[in-house]
Amino acid sequence: MRRLLRHPVRLVPLGFLVAILVGTGLLMLPWATSEHRYTPFVVALFTSTSAVSVTGMAINDTPNYWNDFGLVMITVLTQLGGLGILTIAALVILVVSRQLGLRNRLLVQAETQEYGIGDVRWLLVRIAATVFVAEAVMTAVVTGRLWLAYDYPLGSALWSATFHSIQAFNNGGFTLYSDGLVAFSRDPWVALPLALGAILGGLGFPALFEAVRTWRRPARWTVATKLTIWGSFVLIGVGFGALLLAEWTNPATIGTYDAPGKALASFTQIALSRTGGFDVINIGRLHDESYPLLIVLMFIGGGSASTAGGIKVSTFFLLAFVIRAELRGEPDVTVGNRRLATASQRQALTVALLSVALVVGGTVALILLTQRVRYYAALFEVTSAFSTTGLTTGLAARLPEPGEYVLTALMYIGRIGPLTLGSAIALNTRRRLYRYPEEQPIVG
Repeated sequence: MRRLLRHPVRLVPLGFLVAILVGTGLLMLPWATSEHRYTPFVVALFTSTSAVSVTGMAINDTPNYWNDFGLVMITVLTQLGGLGILTIAALVILVVSRQLGLRNRLLVQAETQEYGIGDVRWLLVRIAATVFVAEAVMTAVVTGRLWLAYDYPLGSALWSATFHSIQAFNNGGFTLYSDGLVAFSRDPWVALPLALGAILGGLGFPALFEAVRTWRRPARWTVATKLTIWGSFVLIGVGFGALLLAEWTNPATIGTYDAPGKALASFTQIALSRTGGFDVINIGRLHDESYPLLIVLMFIGGGSASTAGGIKVSTFFLLAFVIRAELRGEPDVTVGNRRLATASQRQALTVALLSVALVVGGTVALILLTQRVRYYAALFEVTSAFSTTGLTTGLAARLPEPGEYVLTALMYIGRIGPLTLGSAIALNTRRRLYRYPEEQPIVG
């Protein structure tokens, strides 16, 4: 343990692994299912990993397979995974002892990655307040709508709204309805709060806090915040327009809706497709041209230090600026009036290439394990699992057991991040006191 604490980054994957295993044990208990039977290990492990990694992908019919105890456990695991295991632990320590030691501050910094040591206590308070206020607002709006417009009993409306609000803000995708949120795709009082909650949760606390603090002076935002905020708007706008155009005449999705209904359903689905994971339209019956769009959006994901997965918006646009600078022959990579550090460029390239390798390897493994599966269906499921989105074409529920383990591993790696996992495994960096002669090999 002392060796682990000397390198706090090692506790990030370990903390999530422990939470997954504890959740697996609880979900295997007979009183977690509606039929009061022991859940097979692979099903419990898959569901627990999906909840802790805030993916929301399921291999069974969630509302019918799990009873109230099981659904509450999934909700708790999603909240733990969204906030972060080490962040939750530090919050508990802060509440109990009223102070954080240096070691606990280092642990939180290893997970949040964005703040200095002195900011940790105030950071934890703001994170907790933001999460619970956002979830409470969403819950209140959706509860009122279900109670007044859909004649839900007040208790049922409150439970459904609470469950889906926690899932939305934490970018999970579990739902209490077998067909997802398709029934509410044209209801702005249900669809929009959940979509906006998923967007806020997916921006990341560093970008969100800075944007709120200096909202009148966006020009003073840091490069990371600019890339995350404006990049998210670009992705949502482009994705919305492309999905609306691709599905406009598809009767299996939004083809039978009126124009406002088509716009609302498309916007909500795009907002939730980046990492949210709810089905607002029937994912398994999209036009073929819509799948590459969703795959790209899922792979990019949301903001850094957020509940979202993927390679992150800032990573994607940072690499875009690297390519732009290289094509223009510029000696430095600049965003606005800031020069990007070489270390950031290397990290972005490493994350992107490792992620591509994991998605390609997972897709190949899934094709080999599953007979007669379309390659883009396997690519869609793998990307959804790795990006912790949770959308599925229905293939996940039909996979053999080895395929379920492949998706489980991808969800775990996607939540903690390939770079964090690699750093936790390696931790052998050292500073050289010399440099080798430089050589420029031919590229391209």
